[in-house]
Order: sequence, then structure tokens, then C-alpha cells
Amino acid sequence: MALPKRIIKETQRLLAEPAPGISASPSEENARYFNVMIIGPTTSPYEGGVYKLELYLPEDYPMAAPKVRFLTKIYHPNIDKLGRICLDILKDKWSPALQIRTVLLSIQALLSSPNPDDPLDENVARQWREDENAAIGIAKDWTRIYAMQDN
Repeated sequence: MALPKRIIKETQRLLAEPAPGISASPSEENARYFNVMIIGPTTSPYEGGVYKLELYLPEDYPMAAPKVRFLTKIYHPNIDKLGRICLDILKDKWSPALQIRTVLLSIQALLSSPNPDDPLDENVARQWREDENAAIGIAKDWTRIYAMQDN
């Protein structure tokens, strides 16, 4: 089945002009499925980590948001144990004007600024609200254990 022009254009741009700290490439078997890597932003608890994600463009993209989830374990109030992400543009704030690149940059920004007041994982959010330093310590430990190459 032929891909819509928009997906082809977005894919070409992602490959030709990757956003800093982000790589996304389509799967050879399915050009709607992307293998994504996001490098943990500096000065965040995720610094030094390399996070694998999967991104899938549904049939009705761009009218519907891409489906994105973390494959690498991460300790974050807005990402649950299954890797699902609580991000407004992936839900009710999606707009066809947004692109794959915008989504990935927004996820990268979410790593820099976790929002425990709009959590997907209530336990992590509670820890973040009650003792932010301890939560950041756990996030750094998880980054070291699950997201660094030498493990």
C-alpha cells in the first residue's frame, strides 16, 4: 500500500535533518512504524541515557495522533510501566499541523521537565511531589541501569 505524500516528506526530513539528540527511522517492514532513540537531555535526571521508543502512524494520520511509547524502562511521572506517555499533544491537543518531529521534540522536553501534577504513574508522581530529590535519584539510577550502553 502506498504511503501518503505527507508521511514520505516527514520521513525524508527526519532522516535528512535529525533533531539534536533524536533519531527516528522507519522500519523496513512497515514505513508507518518508526524506531526512535532519544538521548536524555543534559541537566535532567535522564542525562547520559539513550531511550528507545516506538512510534506508529495510524491509518488516519495526520488526522489522528501518532502512537508513541517508551521501550526503555524509565522512572518518570508522565510515563507508565508500559511506556505509555501522558502528553497533551498525543491526546486531546493533537492537531494535523503537528508533525512526527514536533511530537519527538515534545517528548524530549518532557524528559527535561517532568510534571507530577498531571501524572500517568501516580506512585512516581507522589514520590516526585513528596521528595523530589529522592525521585530524581531513582530516575538517575534507572537511567544508569536501563538506558546506558554499557549495561
